[in-house]
This record gives sequence, structure tokens and C-alpha cells, in this order.
Amino acid sequence: MAKKRIGILTGGGDVPGLNSVIKSVVYRGGEIGCDVIGIRRGWEGLTHVDLDDPASKTRYILPLNRDNTRTIDRTGGTFLHSSRTNPAKMKKVPPVLEGQRFEAKESTKKGVTSTVYDVTPAVLKNIETLGLEYLIAIGGDDTLSYAAELDRQGMKVLAVPKTMDNDVRNTEYCIGFSTAITRAMDAIDRQRTTVGSHERIGIFRVFGRDAGYTALYTAYVTAVRCCIPEYKVDLQHLIELLINDKRNNPSNYSLVILSEGAEWQGYAVKEYGEADAFGHRKKMSVAEDLSDEIKRATGEETVVSDLTYDLRSGSPDFVDRLVGFTFAGMAMDALVEGKSGLMTAINEGRYAMVAIPDPKLGPRKVEIASMYNTERYRPKYDHKLGLPIFLTRP
Repeated sequence: MAKKRIGILTGGGDVPGLNSVIKSVVYRGGEIGCDVIGIRRGWEGLTHVDLDDPASKTRYILPLNRDNTRTIDRTGGTFLHSSRTNPAKMKKVPPVLEGQRFEAKESTKKGVTSTVYDVTPAVLKNIETLGLEYLIAIGGDDTLSYAAELDRQGMKVLAVPKTMDNDVRNTEYCIGFSTAITRAMDAIDRQRTTVGSHERIGIFRVFGRDAGYTALYTAYVTAVRCCIPEYKVDLQHLIELLINDKRNNPSNYSLVILSEGAEWQGYAVKEYGEADAFGHRKKMSVAEDLSDEIKRATGEETVVSDLTYDLRSGSPDFVDRLVGFTFAGMAMDALVEGKSGLMTAINEGRYAMVAIPDPKLGPRKVEIASMYNTERYRPKYDHKLGLPIFLTRP
């Protein structure tokens, strides 16, 4: 009897814990008689690969086994590498597909319209040629939006949510979030000595384009102020709070954490560079802009630290290893039961299998009323009785 073949890929930004999922899927696959095929560089592995070219196949297709995954869970990043590729909205048809005809359509993002191509037929053909019966996609809302499309096309897909932003819908937790908060907490605690020694205002920028969970939860455990994308603060009030914090601190310093997408009234974060496959451009540093505003208004000196990429590097902490291994086991249980179109999740503090989120709904946002103090620009610490461990619901 032929073995069942499972494909697995990681897309979007890397986070600690991805390799725990990959290893666990491979080990469990071996136990139940499945071959696991790694798709390298995310969705690009299914759009750019030439399965008739040995060099291309080696670049994008990697059979996985216990030997080549034995130690990968001890490190961060992704063993399969990653990319930001959206097969349904490609600005240019990959070289291997040149000469073939694909549906062209117009895509508009923030007022900019461009022509994109949907190469999903080629993706499905490659999946068929590889003999994949299931595909396990590990990623954030962008990567999983295409997983949802493949599910609609009839491919058996199981999804695993990961992002240090923790903003995938239908789950309270995404792999990478705990390690990011732990890294941020450590960095801020260490930098207190420098900010305090020079009696300045410390401004820390973290990731969070659309949702402020990383900034909010870091502020929660470090007891400092924060600004998040979901609420535009009053700049003058924010500066007053930081100056008062500094004056009331025996060490004469104060701190604030900013999501990369945080804004104040009358200000919009600037963007630069070409948009990626999902329509996102890189954001200029709101932390530097706030620093300029503070200096202009008060003459106070600042220390600006960009903690973004550092927070998703290195090996995973306990929570992300635990959740990574568990999510992998849940996905494989669903596969054995013949289920598909589902995502591993934590709901109300319990592990659950849920529908892959509808990409039209966008990322999950912080609930301002229950989680953010709009007068003090701090997390809310009260009325948590009965909430799940991560203090939020999907």
C-alpha cells in the first residue's frame, strides 16, 4: 500500500517555534506511515519550482525524515526557509510559467492599482505531480489566506497559526508570540540602566502593523506606557505623561513602547519601498518621529531602540515549544481522522480545531474597551477574573 504524502511549508516572517512544528509532523508522520515533503521558501516553492529540473527541485523540494529534522527544534527560524509569496496575486508570472496563460485581475491597495496574476492552477498541478494528499501550511494571516483559497479549490489543507503579532483570527495564541514578549521584556529591562544613566526618555519600537498585541503585552509585563494601532493617542497628552513619569521617577527617566503601526491624532506612519505580495510596504520608524516631537516640544533627550527583528530571532521559549509541538500533534490527529480546512488554535484557554480564518476579515485587533486605558496609555489590569490565560478571546 502506497504511503500517504504530506506537504509542509512555512510562509511570511520567521518566528521561534516553527521548527518544533516541522519536526513533530515528520516524527508523527513516520509513525503513521506517511512521507513528509518539505516545500522550501513558502508558497514560492509551489509557484517557482520546475519539477523536471533537478536543480530547481532540489532548491524547492526537500523530503523530510527523522535524520534531517532531529535537532531542528533546538533553534529558531525555519528549517524550510520562507518568503512572502501570494500565488493568487503575483505581480509577475514566475519564469518557469512564462508562456502559460493565467487569470489577470486588478488589485487595489491604499489607492494604488496594479495588475496581478493568479497562478493557482500551476500550484495545484505541482501539488498533484508531487502526489501530495495533504498540505500543512504554517503562517500568519497572509500565508493562511492562501491556504484558505486552496481549501476552496478542493485541496486538503490544515493550517497552523504563527506570528509574533498574535493577530490571526479564530485563535487566542499564535506561535512566536511568547518568545517575542520574553525577548522584549528582557531588552527593556536591560536598557533601563542606559536610559536611566543618561536621564532620558526611552522609546521602544516593536512589530505590529495592524494590531498592538506585542506592544500591549510587553507593556503589561514591564509596567510602562504603550501606543498601539487600534487607538490614536493625543500627542500632547502622551508627552505630558512621559515628562511626568520622568520627573516622578527617582532615577529621572521614563519609557514608552510603540507598535510599528501606532499613530497619534493628525499623524500617519510613513511607508517606503515596494509593496510585498500581500500589499504591505515597510513602515518608517514611528519611534524616531516621536523622538523628534518630544525634543521639539520639551527639549528632552531620548533613546530610541528598534526591537523589531530581534524579538523573532533565536530559539523558542517554553511556551512556543509547547504550543508548537502540540499544534503539530493536533494537525496530524485531524489528518488521521480525514479532516481538512481547519486550523489549530487555542480558544478560551483550550486547544481546539477551528475554521481557517476568512481573509476578508483581516487581522484580529486589540479590544480597546477591555484591554487598553485610553487616558493613561497603558494596559488595563483589572476585571480579568474568568478570562483565559492570554487574557483575550479569539
